[in-house]
Amino acid sequence: MLHSGAAVTKTPPLFSFFIKIPLPFFSRTSRRFFRPIPHYPKPQPSPISTHTFSMNQRLNLSTLALSRNRPPSPPPVSNKARKKALRDSPEAVLKHKLDMCSRHGQVVEALRIYDQARTNGVPLSLHHYNVLLYLCSCDGEDADVGLGRGFEIFRQMVEDKVVPNEATFTNAARLAAASADPEMAFGLVKQMKVFGIEPKLRSYGPALFGFCKKGEAERAYEVDAHMVECGVVAEEAEISALLKISSEMGKGEKVYEMMQRLRSGVRQVGESTAEVVEEWFKSEAAGRVGVERWDVKKVREGVVKGGGGWHGQGWLGSGEWKVVRTQMDEAGTCAGCGQKLVCIDIDPKETEDFALSVTKLANKRKVRDDFAQFQEWLKRHGPFDAIIDGANVGLSNQHYFSFIQLNTVVNRLQKMSPAYRLPLVILHKSRTIGGPAQIPKNKALLESWKKSRALYSTPPSSNDDWYWLYAAVSCNSLLVTNDEMRDHLFQLLGTNFFPRWKEKHQVRVSVSKLGLNLHMPPPYSIVIQESEDGSWHVPTTTGDDIETPRQWLCATRARNTK
Repeated sequence: MLHSGAAVTKTPPLFSFFIKIPLPFFSRTSRRFFRPIPHYPKPQPSPISTHTFSMNQRLNLSTLALSRNRPPSPPPVSNKARKKALRDSPEAVLKHKLDMCSRHGQVVEALRIYDQARTNGVPLSLHHYNVLLYLCSCDGEDADVGLGRGFEIFRQMVEDKVVPNEATFTNAARLAAASADPEMAFGLVKQMKVFGIEPKLRSYGPALFGFCKKGEAERAYEVDAHMVECGVVAEEAEISALLKISSEMGKGEKVYEMMQRLRSGVRQVGESTAEVVEEWFKSEAAGRVGVERWDVKKVREGVVKGGGGWHGQGWLGSGEWKVVRTQMDEAGTCAGCGQKLVCIDIDPKETEDFALSVTKLANKRKVRDDFAQFQEWLKRHGPFDAIIDGANVGLSNQHYFSFIQLNTVVNRLQKMSPAYRLPLVILHKSRTIGGPAQIPKNKALLESWKKSRALYSTPPSSNDDWYWLYAAVSCNSLLVTNDEMRDHLFQLLGTNFFPRWKEKHQVRVSVSKLGLNLHMPPPYSIVIQESEDGSWHVPTTTGDDIETPRQWLCATRARNTK
């Protein structure tokens, strides 16, 4: 059974039907469709009168008999014809139609197509059912229609013996949540383990958000604990929901836990989360938590142990909080309270491990020999004080590639180098042999960088992002690029260490009427910080660009004693 104890008082009918299905029924080795295999009678050989053959003819007797009995071979089918036949099959046509409905959110049309397919006897696959369940679980004008039919389709899928996957359970959980039944949604996630399916973060959303919406804090914490048990890491939306319900229930310890999780896992919060945090600090419950006197030595030990920026000793101080939206100056001093933020160190071992992870990922996606050659080149000619993403800098605020702009950045960085060393410019080979590179002065500039070992041309069909990222990490140097490094490539590197590294190493470029400016990394860490006197500073993503200052949430107390 999925639920135990007195927590569950009612099990929905569909769910009961689902969990009573024996496991062999859903064997993962079973076929999707259970259609009978036709058996055709074997052709019987015709009797051959041997007396009608001469001795010479008998030499070919067996060949002739076989040729008479064997049915004519069908003409060979080309790959093009085979693909067309698959594309035009009823199953493929149904898939295409449902995918189009999914793309445009057409629930009613998808249901019409589904009904027609069942009438025509078209067998439905796992993909067909998942698309239908997804559409039925979506919000919109036709949500009521989809919700009613969704459970029916889910039941039909079970009856058709189609083996479910993670998407099936997640969509079914969404249907349950849309029916205001987070208990059923949570039960479906638990059932996934029975089928050997690993739940994903999205699998927990219907149950977690459903319990939070209904104000069932303890059940929401149980979902959170199940996520931790299964190794699923909550992100900002989930932590924000848990923080909100904890705040509404006046659970100060839980709010503190969620603030620390936001600090370590999210670092900078979106506007909706900032509002939740702001509401907490303004609440009466927030004014009641905290201690007036604490062990200063223990708090400082916590700061040192955590690497700076937080202590983890609980709420400090007493009384109401003063909460303001503010900004930091270039040195990291808060305009709201005058406190100076700290710069949180990065463990060198983390940097080393990160460089190894970049190498592994690059070797999986690049020609291994090309990247290994670059690593050897970097060992011979490095380390460098700065690495330049040449393509990004040369195109910054430009409609065409500018070697003049790139050279200006090179000269600036050389002057900043303690050893007056040239930075390393990473450019794709095509940028060094064609277009503006053929202009004599640009050609001479490229040649001078090559002679100084300050230019590396990445080979054709390679992604130069891997090269400049690896160089900057392995050299522990500055990285000059306006690339915010948010796409899929950088998501592969994880969400914990990489943002911290980027914050301390990325130099961005801006161009105005006054000329070119280099924006160096801030001397403080842009992360939620908890000071030794109990104050909090929460950075938001509002104004997260060069031109607009970042907004911070500053929360201090009038009475902070030790």
